[in-house]
Amino acid sequence: MAYDKDLAFIYKNYTRLVFGINAVKDVGAEVDLLKCSKAFIVTDKGVAEAGLAEKVEKALGSRYVGTFDGCPQDSGYHIVNQAAEIAREKGADCLISVGGGSVIDTAKGMAILLKEGGKLEDYSGFQLLTRPQTPHIAIPTTAGTGSEVTYAFVIKDWEKNQKLLYADDYIIPNTGILDPTMTQGLPPMLTAITGMDALTHAVEAIHALQAEPISDAMACGAIQMIMENLPRCVENGDDLVARGQQQIAATMAGIAFSNAQVGLVHAMAHCVGALYQVPHGMANSILLPHVMKYNLEYCPDRYALVARAMGLDVRDMSDEEAGEAAIQAIWELTRKMGVPQKLREVNVPEDGLEQAADMALYDGSIVYNPRPVLDPEEVLQVYKEAW
Repeated sequence: MAYDKDLAFIYKNYTRLVFGINAVKDVGAEVDLLKCSKAFIVTDKGVAEAGLAEKVEKALGSRYVGTFDGCPQDSGYHIVNQAAEIAREKGADCLISVGGGSVIDTAKGMAILLKEGGKLEDYSGFQLLTRPQTPHIAIPTTAGTGSEVTYAFVIKDWEKNQKLLYADDYIIPNTGILDPTMTQGLPPMLTAITGMDALTHAVEAIHALQAEPISDAMACGAIQMIMENLPRCVENGDDLVARGQQQIAATMAGIAFSNAQVGLVHAMAHCVGALYQVPHGMANSILLPHVMKYNLEYCPDRYALVARAMGLDVRDMSDEEAGEAAIQAIWELTRKMGVPQKLREVNVPEDGLEQAADMALYDGSIVYNPRPVLDPEEVLQVYKEAW
């Protein structure tokens, strides 16, 4: 893959990664490495009821000081503020997030408040922090978001019904513990849509305007691993080898898009998520092939790279044809896993698409899309095709 002769970039990856079956047992040692002694767990009711938070609590031993298990699917300002206050009362000096993207995002917001005080609303923006925040160890229970290695988090303003993006290098988790047993009980559909979230991260990292050789390598590696292992995870949730490979792939995709950025898929997914409560991975999965089709003429060489990473035989194809093959492969993957392929299947109303299209133009992700997006009518057309 050729790059522009004027290519210049900065590549970042700050998180220490600990991988392995039963690696969660090492969480106490990781707390000690951070020179902390009072660990506070952040999780949700489902993870707590599954006994996963209890595993972490036992591994922490005397370092454990408390748990907040009230994280919803789309965490909000009031949730982060409430949880931070509880952690402060417990004297927490580090946070352990145990859950999916919303849980990890909640902990990222809490990390700011425990260090800086105030409310999360006070810190809205990008790269505004001036010092390291409260130490944070992320233990994902899904294999999709890559939040354990990213500098961004999304919080919903429940009053305005809008998702807001925060981004700052100082809130990247210090440590990510990838333990396949922590995703073992994830139901097939959740496994599929969180896996499609990771695939979307990798594909968008390749087509985003800040793509560069290192992020490309991470993204291509993630795509290859996802195509090989995600169907196995869906078919047999107890396949810990496939579960582990999918976790690694999701983390690699997270590292890739943290450097290269994303694009229109995420801008559109954030809006139908905020307006109509479509889970983020589901929205990404449905919208990804449609946005790729919209972008294809602007970056055919990028999608040819995606096709090769998928293992497709594109030797006798043009870049455009290879890109079409990649789009078709995504359709086939979601069909095989039983994931909905249209927005109407997940209760998005047709008469609500125009509002979502208007909102998408103001999402920060759209800036990095390879095809410039300035007209809400173009976004609306993509929504309609996905509906």
